Amino acid sequence: MDCPEIISRIRKEFPQFSPLFSALVYPDELRLRVEPKDFKDTCIALHKILPSPIEALFAVDERKAAQKFAINCVFVSFKERQWIILSMDIPEENPAFESLARSIYSASLFEREIKEMFGIEPKGNPDLRRLNLHDEVWPQGNYPLRKDFKKVQGDVQGEYKFDRVDGVGVFEVPVGPVHAGIIGPGHFRFSVAGEPIINLEARLGFTHRGVEKLFEGKLYPQALRLAECVSGDSSFAHSLSFTQAAEKIAMIPVPKQAAYIRAVFLELERMYNHANDIGGMSLDVGFSFPAALAAIIKEAILQLNEKLSASRYLKGVNCAGGVLTEIDEAKKKLIRRSLKNIQRDFSELVKILNSSVSFMDRVDTTGVLRRKTAEDLGIVGLAARASGIPTDLRKYFPGVYQEAKFKMAVEQSGDCLARLKVRIAEFEESARLIGEFLDKIKPGEINRVELELREGSALGYTEGWRGPVLYWLKTNSGGLIERCKIVDPSFHNWQGLAYAVLGNIIPDFPLCNKSFDLSYSGNDL
Repeated sequence: MDCPEIISRIRKEFPQFSPLFSALVYPDELRLRVEPKDFKDTCIALHKILPSPIEALFAVDERKAAQKFAINCVFVSFKERQWIILSMDIPEENPAFESLARSIYSASLFEREIKEMFGIEPKGNPDLRRLNLHDEVWPQGNYPLRKDFKKVQGDVQGEYKFDRVDGVGVFEVPVGPVHAGIIGPGHFRFSVAGEPIINLEARLGFTHRGVEKLFEGKLYPQALRLAECVSGDSSFAHSLSFTQAAEKIAMIPVPKQAAYIRAVFLELERMYNHANDIGGMSLDVGFSFPAALAAIIKEAILQLNEKLSASRYLKGVNCAGGVLTEIDEAKKKLIRRSLKNIQRDFSELVKILNSSVSFMDRVDTTGVLRRKTAEDLGIVGLAARASGIPTDLRKYFPGVYQEAKFKMAVEQSGDCLARLKVRIAEFEESARLIGEFLDKIKPGEINRVELELREGSALGYTEGWRGPVLYWLKTNSGGLIERCKIVDPSFHNWQGLAYAVLGNIIPDFPLCNKSFDLSYSGNDL
C-alpha cells in the first residue's frame, strides 16, 4: 500500500485529516506527523480502519534541539504488512495532550507511563495512578526519562489508591507482592463476594530498573548486552528486536543463512518456555508427574541451547547483520537427534494431560477471556490467539517463515484449556519449523560486522513466545542511543489476566496466572 491510499482510508473516518508529513521511511514503516489537534481523531480512525490496538504509545524529549516533546503512537496493519507510526509535537511550555484512553482502551497504560516518566499529562484520562514509580518511595515532580533529570529530589508524600468494591459480604484478599518460589513480585488485590472473584487489581512495578534510561548514551555493543537482560526468559527475542531496529538504521542487510539460524534459536526459546508453562499449569492443579516430565523436557532444550551457543538462555547469539553462532553439519545432527527425543517425551506429556479427567476439568472453562474483551484491552500474542484473534508476526511479517509454510495456532474458547492447546500446537509447530530451517542452512555467509549507527530511528519487532516484542530506537549522529522504547507483550496482557479470573475462585488464580505466564521484569521497565 502506498501513502496516498492509507491517507484516503483515514479521511473516510476523519475527513479533516491533513498530515504535516507522510513517508514510507522503510518498506514496513509508514510515518505520519499531524497537528496536536488532529492526533486523537487520527488515532481513532487508524484504530478503526486497520483495525489495530495501540501497539505502543510513547514520548521523546526533544527540548534541547527543538524546545518540544514528541508523542509517537504505533499501529500495525497486518493486511498491508506495515507499521504505522503517528507522531505529534508538544511544546515544552505546555506538556499535555488529549487522552485517547476513553476511546481506545489500549492507550490507557501507555498514557499513565508517559505521565509518570515525562510529566506530560494526558488530559481526560480517568486513571493517572503511577505504574512503576511507586508513590511510597518516589517523590512527586521527578520525571526520569526527561533529558535534564539528574537525581531524585523532594520528600515522599504519596500512597497508592486501590480501587475498592463496596457492598455487604464483599471482602478484600491481598496477595503479594512477595510470593513463594522464585517468581517475580506483584501485588494482587482480590475482591470477592462469597467465593467468586468480582474484581482483581494488579499492582506491578516492583522490579522497575529504569531500563529505557539505561539505554541512553550507549553504543550498539553495550546496548545489545543490555537488551538480552530485559526479560530473562525472552533474551533472544529481545536481542533480536533490538538488533533488527539497529540494522534498519544502519541499513545493514541480513544474509539468508543468518536469518535461518536466528529462526532456529527463536523457536528453541519458544519451545522451552511452552514446556515450562505446561508443567507450571500441571503443578498448579497438583498434577506433579506431568510437571516433572515437562521440567525434563525444558532442561533438555536448555542443554541443547548451551551445546549450540554456549548459553542456556541464548545470550551472545545475535550480532549486527547476522549471528555469532554457526550451525554446521555436526550441530544439525545434534539438533535433530535431540528434538527426536524431546518430541517423544512431549507427546507422552500431552497424552498424560489429555487422559486425566480431573486435569481437564480444572482447565476447561476456567479463566475465560472472551474475544471482545481481548480486542478492547489490546491483548496480544499467545493470549490473543487463544481468544480467537489471529495475530502472529510470523504470519504477517514472515521473512523465512513464509518458506517454511508457517501455521498459526488459534483457539476460540479463551480459557486455560485454549491457552494450553495453543502452547501444545506451537511447541509441535516449532519443532517442525526447526526441521525446515535446518534443511535450508548451508555453508555460507552469516555476516558479522562492526555496526556504526548513524542518525535515525526505526522499529524492530519479533514474535516472541508470549507475543510481539517491540524496540523503537532513536540514535544521534555519533551513533549513541537517544531513546529506546521497549514494549514486552506482558505490558499489554496483565490486564487480560485481571478480566479472565472474574467469576472464578481464588484457588484457580495460580492456574489462570500460569496459563498467561506474564513477565514481571518485561513489564516493569
